[in-house]
Amino acid sequence: MTLTPEQQQPPTVVVAVEETAASRAAIRLAAQEAGYREAPLIAVMAYGSNSALGAPAGRPLSSMHTAGDEQFAAESALHDAVVDALGEQAGQVELRTMLGQAGRNLVEVARKANAQLLVLAGRGGTATLLGGVSQHVLRKAPCPVLIVPETGIGMSGATADR
Repeated sequence: MTLTPEQQQPPTVVVAVEETAASRAAIRLAAQEAGYREAPLIAVMAYGSNSALGAPAGRPLSSMHTAGDEQFAAESALHDAVVDALGEQAGQVELRTMLGQAGRNLVEVARKANAQLLVLAGRGGTATLLGGVSQHVLRKAPCPVLIVPETGIGMSGATADR
């Protein structure tokens, strides 16, 4: 039996990152899970590209960002979110920004990274609502998916001992 390149990679944990407090809770929980599994953690942030043709009506072209500007902003936001959530442990996390739709990018990273678990932040308090990204990931993910409710933001510390 021949293993695919994805199967040859060590298993990982993948976490979706946004610029929200709930996302910080998801990062902390993903780091815990990665520790329990002795697996690397990959934090992923998707970003979209503005173009002159896609500019909102009334928005001056001079305020448009280039694809490089958007990538830099996403990289900075991802780094800041992981550092905010994990502090000194942030250096152990692989950071990836990807142009395009978040759901598709997350599934692709999970598949290529041989993910054991994909972690997402939920929306809406105790009755977690699923957005379009969560629904796409739940349908297409090659591994189990953990959705962290917003109520998880009170978790203390970056990791906990089991």
